[in-house]
Parts: sequence; structure tokens; C-alpha cells
Amino acid sequence: MWLYGFARIVVGLGYRLAYRVQAEGREHIPPTGGVILCGNHINAQDPIVIGLACPRPICFMAKEELFRSQLLGFIIKGLGAFPVKRGSADRAALKHALALLEAGCCFGIFPEGTRSRTGELQKPEPGTAYIALKSGVPVIPVGISGSYRLFSPIRVRFGPPVDLDRFRGEKLNGETLEAASQAIADAIAALLDPPSGLSNAGAGPPAGRALSSL
Repeated sequence: MWLYGFARIVVGLGYRLAYRVQAEGREHIPPTGGVILCGNHINAQDPIVIGLACPRPICFMAKEELFRSQLLGFIIKGLGAFPVKRGSADRAALKHALALLEAGCCFGIFPEGTRSRTGELQKPEPGTAYIALKSGVPVIPVGISGSYRLFSPIRVRFGPPVDLDRFRGEKLNGETLEAASQAIADAIAALLDPPSGLSNAGAGPPAGRALSSL
């Protein structure tokens, strides 16, 4: 991830000017050890703003189509991303994610599996819950709110770890994974601006929440 630090400085400057990226709740992210960041997915730039808001480097899953370009593949690999085949149980990608977490990395994933065209949180895929329960590491929900219009704020909120204790030790069948996936989705939803906040670029944070600019 040699490219990560350089990109964070250069890209970060542009994003601070263009989108006024703001972050809240970074204290919930463990400073060391394996951790999963689970966010909603509203724009192709979501991994960038989460990466800028998070104090730790993040390894993201990315659709395998992005790696078909030699140049783009080289760049995103340098940023710590690795490919996943969407629409199927990609065992190689799951195994790689678990290995990263065991090595103490910060792993980012979007439980919806793809971008939401409406901005509303979609039904989560079971893969995130599988990785979370199999690894046993903390799961930090992330809520991204904003329009991605120039000079409009993008707010990134990190919440406290999702309580998945009731699922640990259970057989990882469809029912367990669906319930755990929904618990993660509910934690993400609680961090999002209300619908009116998504359409109002000048809206402030919800009452009681202090945001800091990056």
C-alpha cells in the first residue's frame, strides 16, 4: 500500500476543497487490530471519502471488472484493493478478506454489494455478515450522507461496533446470516441523514452530533 499515503495527501486536498468532507465518530475505530468498516454505497467515490475520513489505511473489495484495465488495476492494487466476483460466492475473495483481518488490517466493504441508485439503503448481501462472524473482529458501521455536488458537504459518520454477540457460535446458515446482515444494515441506517438532509446541501448534522472537517 505504498501509494496510499501519497494519494491520501494529494487526493485529500482536492476533496477537502471540492466536497468539504466531514467526519464524525472516528474514536469508534480501534487504532490497531482487525476491524471491518461497513458503509452504505451511494456513489463510486464512497471508498475515497471513507478512506479520507478513516485514520487507518483501508483495504477494500472492488469488483473484478475494475482490474481488467492494467493502469486502473495497478493503481487500485497499490491502494490496497483486491477483486471480488459479484453475484456469486467468491471464496477466494472471502478467504483473502479473512486473511487480512487475521493480519490486523482495516477492511472496508459495502454490504449492499452495489451502489444504490435512489440513495436509499438496499437489502444487504450475506457476505459481509459471514466475514464478520467468521473473523470475530469488531464491525464499525459507516453512514455516508451528501449529494456529491461540488462544494456541498459529504458527511461520514462512524458508529459504535455492531453488537453481533447473539449470532456468534451459531451455525452460519442462511437464517443466521440474514439476521446478522440486517443488524449491520440497521446500524448503518441509524447514521444517515434523514431524506430531507440528502437533498439540502446546506443542512447541518442531526441534533447532538458534532462533525469535524478533515
